[in-house]
Amino acid sequence: MLVLGIETSCDETSAAIVRNGCHVLSNSIQTQIDLHQVFGGVVPEVASRHHLEMLPSVIQKALDQANVSFQDLSAIAVTNRPGLIGALLVGLTSAKAMAYALDIPLIPVNHLHAHLCSIFIESSGHSTPPSKKVPNFPFLGLLISGGHSIIYKVHSFSRFELLCQTRDDAIGEALDKAGKMLGLPYPGGPEIDRLSKNSKGGRFSFPRPLAKKTIREFSFSGLKTSLLNKIQEAKRSGNPLENPQFITDIAHDFQEATLDHLLEKTRLTIQKTNLNQLVVAGGVAANSRLRTKLQELAKDLKIEVWIPKPIFCTDNGAMIAALGSHLLAQTNPPIKNFDPKHLTLNAFSSNERE
Repeated sequence: MLVLGIETSCDETSAAIVRNGCHVLSNSIQTQIDLHQVFGGVVPEVASRHHLEMLPSVIQKALDQANVSFQDLSAIAVTNRPGLIGALLVGLTSAKAMAYALDIPLIPVNHLHAHLCSIFIESSGHSTPPSKKVPNFPFLGLLISGGHSIIYKVHSFSRFELLCQTRDDAIGEALDKAGKMLGLPYPGGPEIDRLSKNSKGGRFSFPRPLAKKTIREFSFSGLKTSLLNKIQEAKRSGNPLENPQFITDIAHDFQEATLDHLLEKTRLTIQKTNLNQLVVAGGVAANSRLRTKLQELAKDLKIEVWIPKPIFCTDNGAMIAALGSHLLAQTNPPIKNFDPKHLTLNAFSSNERE
């Protein structure tokens, strides 16, 4: 089964060809970082227009790299939620048109669920199943990105139980906005991660939000406010942003507080559920300091932690195609007798808040 996956939920235009839900034959990604850098964040209208311009060539590149044609496809999977409305519309409209023209199934995929299921394609190959051990259902899924900070209990490829989410900002947004406050290039999160390696830490004190042990929620807005207050206080005696060591030290301590809060609430959720498998996905999963702290958490709680390869942590079409393949395989009747008209964009609806 060959599935074309299309991802246009935010600022990456991506298309991929995946065989049998795990073998990635191609994964074409066109980023928009340079376009949005001047604004210090993603501009929805700019993102939508760029998706419209780039998607045809990105899809063709994916087909060429996989050495397949449109006629070889078994189905098309596309991100239908959540995301920027205009950006999603570009991918959805294109996918619907192609599926209709080819008379093959159209599979709507939840972008968040696809991130967590990308762990199943980490060791993908062209002809043999992945050999690396993967988690068994059910497992906990920690999704951390610029728009989301969520913990799911993942029961199956089609059932995700929401256990914990942020009250306000996502962790990725908090790190990016912190980078902007400190005058760092966009996106700020990776820059803070890089700078933090050059500081011993401990110069600045940041609060740990929602410190009460029974609260299983994230909150990152207060940490941003605390950072802004410290910068403004330092400005009263000069321009601290002209001092590289000030930026390095405060970036380190802000990141440390942010990750401590993230992992404390994750620890609490693990202890409440008694699950010993944790998958961490999304763009922030690429943070090097977080990966070190996750190793410490795994050792302390005696759990197994999985993190996808960096290419599958960011937005990509391969994760959409992979999850779409599994969702299609669960449909009834099976694919050989499947009528594409029966599969609509509402086929996999959800009542959870996203």
